[in-house]
Amino acid sequence: MPKQKVHSGASKRFKKTGSGLKRKSAYKSHILTKMTTKRKRQLRGTSAVNASDMSNVKRMLRQN
Repeated sequence: MPKQKVHSGASKRFKKTGSGLKRKSAYKSHILTKMTTKRKRQLRGTSAVNASDMSNVKRMLRQN
């Protein structure tokens, strides 16, 4: 039986931590000139994946 493949897009977007998974904030890639400095600052850093999305993300990353 062949090996299970990991979703390549999900593997680039999510990282495993000790307690779960972390993700980057959305809306921080381009066309940032019209966005306020406060909004851009608040989108910095990472946050945890929500519990409602965890099953889908784990399925894409092939984690049990």
